[in-house]
Amino acid sequence: MYSEKLQLLINGRWIGEEGGRKGEDVFNPADEQVLARLPHATRDDLDAALDAAQKAFRSWKKSSPMERSKIMRRAGDLIRERADEIARNMTLDQGKPFVEARGEIMACADLLDWHAEEGRRIYGRVIPARAENVRQLVVREPIGVCVAFTPWNFPANQAIRKIAAAIGSGCTLILKGPEETPSAVVALARAMQDAGLPDGCLNLVWGVPAEISSYLIASPITAKVSFTGSVPVGKQLASLASLHMKRSTMELGGHAPVLIFPDADVERAADIMAASKVRNAGQVCVSPTRFYVHEKVQEQFLERFSANIAKVKVGNGLDADSQMGPLVNARRVEAIDGFVQEARGNGSKIMCGGERIGNRGHFYAPTVVFNPPEDSRLMTEEPFGPIAAVTSFKDTDDVLRRANSLPFGLASYVFTQSSKTVTQVSDGLESGMVTINHLGLALPETPFGGIKDSGYGSEGGSEAFDGYLITKFITQFE
Repeated sequence: MYSEKLQLLINGRWIGEEGGRKGEDVFNPADEQVLARLPHATRDDLDAALDAAQKAFRSWKKSSPMERSKIMRRAGDLIRERADEIARNMTLDQGKPFVEARGEIMACADLLDWHAEEGRRIYGRVIPARAENVRQLVVREPIGVCVAFTPWNFPANQAIRKIAAAIGSGCTLILKGPEETPSAVVALARAMQDAGLPDGCLNLVWGVPAEISSYLIASPITAKVSFTGSVPVGKQLASLASLHMKRSTMELGGHAPVLIFPDADVERAADIMAASKVRNAGQVCVSPTRFYVHEKVQEQFLERFSANIAKVKVGNGLDADSQMGPLVNARRVEAIDGFVQEARGNGSKIMCGGERIGNRGHFYAPTVVFNPPEDSRLMTEEPFGPIAAVTSFKDTDDVLRRANSLPFGLASYVFTQSSKTVTQVSDGLESGMVTINHLGLALPETPFGGIKDSGYGSEGGSEAFDGYLITKFITQFE
């Protein structure tokens, strides 16, 4: 069991399963034990949340950016004070090691701090007129009531990105978090409420995802939709939002290529990428998955990378020596094992891993597959787990073609010491984010988003506010 009480939050009131509401059990992926019950919102609850958000918006949109900033800063401080408890609960329902969970919670506080400051700088502009008796202004205003849907892999981080941008811009929000990993989202909502956020500005609902999303997006009260999750679901929600002329931000899946050139610091690249690969058991949209290594350094990289992966300690996230926890559910275990079984059948070489661990909990050994066919599932479908494909390349044009061959375009990784190569691949990679010789993604102050099937819009940097603001042009003849 964990300490967080799972509830709905509607118009400042916390609501459980009373009143005949349905619900579902929340499980610990490490031992498959029930942690708590999560109440589902009824249709009346959704209507109440929409009404509360609409009424709250009438005053919140007029609030001072200084007031919004103070509330978000207070919430950030509260989150830091409660970090250990929130992280422990997250480890219980999501599975990631406690150290990773605590790092995610501390990052939430940083995100609130940054948005608290950047939200003070939502500027308009004056356009010089062609006549002296004409005034021309551009004003940026909050778009209105927003709805957001967040994933189970980073339950706190993905929720706070949407909360901070919406609240910081003067919008109100209805958030449907992940039913499998709800505790951290509830804790964030409590922190925002305890920091002084007015009732109705943030509402939290749970339930059957398709039923809630279709109802909230179709409502005439909703002005903007934000979703983080899989490509197929993202396309469905984007289509629904478009049908109702709703603005949307979509942060969807990826299949991140890693390009390692012969002049790279190969051992450093292997160390950095191994640590990144097993982070959150590989259940990361920007996780490095397709490794293209120049043939001159292929053997050196493969040996060190595989050795690093093979020695990762897999176990319960609350155990101090665990470096990787379980996958979130049995479906993810079956999915990763499916990639491995295909690799065994198509002539690929399993360098390490490739098997389930134990008979209780959703544990899978981190796996490296060498030389899979280009048309294999592992090279064409996002694995979203602790499995990496390694293959070789000869020249830059060829590797760029292969890296860009999929419909995904979220993150890319490059290792080289050549400024010429840096320029060529930075320009050539079809990706929303490119990080070179280090891990430099997902900071509060930097854009976070993809292109192609990986979505559109940003969940980071000053660009994160753009999706929550409308532009109004005012011209006056005096």
